[in-house]
Amino acid sequence: MLRFKTVFAFVLCAVLYGAAGAEPKGAREGDFVVRNFEFRSGQTLDEVNLHYTTLGKPERDSEGRIVNAVMILHGTGGTGRQFFRPQFADVLFKKGGLLDPAKYFIILPDNIGHGKSSKPSDGLRARFPEYDYHDMVALQHRLLTEGLGVERLRLLMGTSMGCMHGFMWGEIYPDFVEAMMPLACQPVEIAGRNRMWRKLSIDAIRNDPDWKGGEYEEQPEQALRTVASLLLIAGGSAIPLQEEYPTRAAVDPMVEARVAGYIDGMDANDWLYQVSASKSYDPLRDLEKIKARVVWINSADDFINPPELGVAERAAARLENGEFVLIPASAQTHGHGTHTWAALWEDHLARLLADTAPAKN
Repeated sequence: MLRFKTVFAFVLCAVLYGAAGAEPKGAREGDFVVRNFEFRSGQTLDEVNLHYTTLGKPERDSEGRIVNAVMILHGTGGTGRQFFRPQFADVLFKKGGLLDPAKYFIILPDNIGHGKSSKPSDGLRARFPEYDYHDMVALQHRLLTEGLGVERLRLLMGTSMGCMHGFMWGEIYPDFVEAMMPLACQPVEIAGRNRMWRKLSIDAIRNDPDWKGGEYEEQPEQALRTVASLLLIAGGSAIPLQEEYPTRAAVDPMVEARVAGYIDGMDANDWLYQVSASKSYDPLRDLEKIKARVVWINSADDFINPPELGVAERAAARLENGEFVLIPASAQTHGHGTHTWAALWEDHLARLLADTAPAKN
């Protein structure tokens, strides 16, 4: 069953709250409170708590500015601690690794609506302000600048939703980031099949009588069963799934077990807000504003970002200092979750860091 767990461990799902691996030595958690935050919807929240985890320590230049900050952004339903799983942390955060905490100050936020940051399930439920990706990026910026004193990122990485946030960062704060590695996304409005499965999951919750407009006492199980089923499809990779589950008798009990596992870890309101937050995402027209060096990576077996659309190649041609890499589908890739298997793309990260390394005096 190990292969199945790894294939889906980083699907867009709130069950990721409990999916982190062992905490690396020296990890530190913190909270930063933004007061009286006004969302793009016009709603406000007296206090927005932003939870984060850090590895390593800030290194400063002669003027006191932090020069070694790396921010890594999680996907929909995840948390910063998802990057502690061995397929990521044991490759990159180890001694001598590309992101060795002895060298870098690594920042792993929980976005609003996720993990230990402010979210609907904390109590406001459906009265929680509507947030979108612009709000999320603005809050990330305030965490860095006001909470942690970071004025520039040596590297910005992001997976799935975090990948999309990365393109927004490059456009909104073009002088803030030196190098970017967005993983598993497209810099276009979410439409077509990608929007379809998201809308189906949203509608499943809103149309379930047990949702009760968000004021449920128990989770609307039938709605969450539909959401979990869609996530299993969206996160799947055909080749490894066919190899490990080649018969009907093998597939059916596995599906039942995984759907039950997803439902056990989800909150309907949190998921509804998380997946709805992409509604205003569309960075395509401003790609030329990105100044950072960009190495953008997708995998060919990604259901959510299918390569046959040709979107990535056209968009990458407009990046002033960027390139697109498509990892071929194989028994070693993991569908959408390939973004977290660092061994499959660490050579590209090594080249990115080398190409953007500060000049030695």
